[in-house]
Amino acid sequence: MLAAVDHVQLAAPPGSEDLLRRYYVHVLGMTEVPKPPVLAARGGCWFAAGPVQLHLGVEEDFRPARKAHPGLRVTGIEGYARQLEERGAKVVWDADLPGHRRFYSEDPVGNRLEFLEPDAPGAPEGAEG
Repeated sequence: MLAAVDHVQLAAPPGSEDLLRRYYVHVLGMTEVPKPPVLAARGGCWFAAGPVQLHLGVEEDFRPARKAHPGLRVTGIEGYARQLEERGAKVVWDADLPGHRRFYSEDPVGNRLEFLEPDAPGAPEGAEG
């Protein structure tokens, strides 16, 4: 039986680990998780924030997915979006999901990331920041 999502893996080009660390740690506020030595030899890096884990694995002929993405639930979405913008990330708001505030951003290698927060009870549906 499925119990939870353990992690989401995204791909990245060879040699991009330092660029990814700067983004996932300093822009998104995640913590790097050490990879087991046998897996670390393959390259890539892992990050966590609370129960959320994102793994970035090296793919030789990397091409970022344009549609596929993890959906990351956040609290205080307006403040979080401002934090990303202040740290150099592009934020694109989208009001098409009823009952949620959400925006998209991309990591430095082009992986699409969705950030969303359910509307507070009584909040106007699809309000944008």
